[in-house]
Amino acid sequence: MIVLGSTSEVAQAFVEKALQEGEKFEKIYLLTSSRETTQRFARHIDVKFLQQSEVIELDLMKEIDYNRFDAIHSQLLFCAAGYLGEGSEEGLYDNRNTEKIININYSRLVPVINYFAQKFESRRSGTIIGLSSVAGDRGRQSNFIYGSAKAAFSAYLSGLRNYLFEKKVHVMTVKPGFMATKMTEGMSLNPALTATPKQAAAHIFKAYKNRKNIAYVLPVWAIIMLIIRNIPEFIFKKLKL
Repeated sequence: MIVLGSTSEVAQAFVEKALQEGEKFEKIYLLTSSRETTQRFARHIDVKFLQQSEVIELDLMKEIDYNRFDAIHSQLLFCAAGYLGEGSEEGLYDNRNTEKIININYSRLVPVINYFAQKFESRRSGTIIGLSSVAGDRGRQSNFIYGSAKAAFSAYLSGLRNYLFEKKVHVMTVKPGFMATKMTEGMSLNPALTATPKQAAAHIFKAYKNRKNIAYVLPVWAIIMLIIRNIPEFIFKKLKL
């Protein structure tokens, strides 16, 4: 398994869920911008599951040497790389905030996934799981910079799924709603609409085994976003969402 964004609590929970369910991996490649934090997780799965892993440094905000990835071979890519940044009100006109959100969630991330997607295509097998967001389903004033990057990422995954279908490679888009993670720490979230990393991992793993194309976490978010997407624009633009 290849994991992009290995410090993500959801990514780590998914790895544990997969191992608990008996999935077999010759090696798990943990690509991360935080080597020390990821090495602790690598030691954890080694002790708990006797799972061999390798931590590889990957900082999406720096130049990437793709030659370092030549020896990586896998049947599953799990992408949880992401950056929430400041909300639209706080960071709308902060170019550094805007660029970092767009770079990490989309523009610097897509070439990395493309690199591994090409490997999957050449073998005519494999699964790519990308964590997007319900924020990308419709732009809202509270987080439209982040939402726009996730909308682009969702569109990319949709197109990649279409392109790779005949090459026997499956692409699944995951759209989490509220998540109780370090990234949302301090935010006021509705508990009924908020998933823990373990809950998210269980939903994602089930969707992965069922070869779903799009999976919402939690399922109630599919209904919520269906309603939000269909609010007429002359009404929607007046709302505080």
